[in-house]
Amino acid sequence: MSIIGWIILGLLAGAIAKLLLPGRDPGGFIGTTLIGVAGAFIGGWISARWLDHPVTKNFYDGATWAAAIGGSLVLLIAYRILFGNSRD
Repeated sequence: MSIIGWIILGLLAGAIAKLLLPGRDPGGFIGTTLIGVAGAFIGGWISARWLDHPVTKNFYDGATWAAAIGGSLVLLIAYRILFGNSRD
């Protein structure tokens, strides 16, 4: 999968993470989607590095999507913890 594929996957993973964790985000929609892109890269790296499941070249692989969404969720939770009160 190319870098463009990972970016698209990250944008979708960020949107799914936002649906799974509703509420106000400190960064809004743009921040959430950027977190999704970063989460997709980090989730894919963790999956390949420590979970012994290399990222496939197939965009529709379930494990790749799970890693991307999981990485996005972790980053979104961390972002809310660190910057959650900045929009009050």
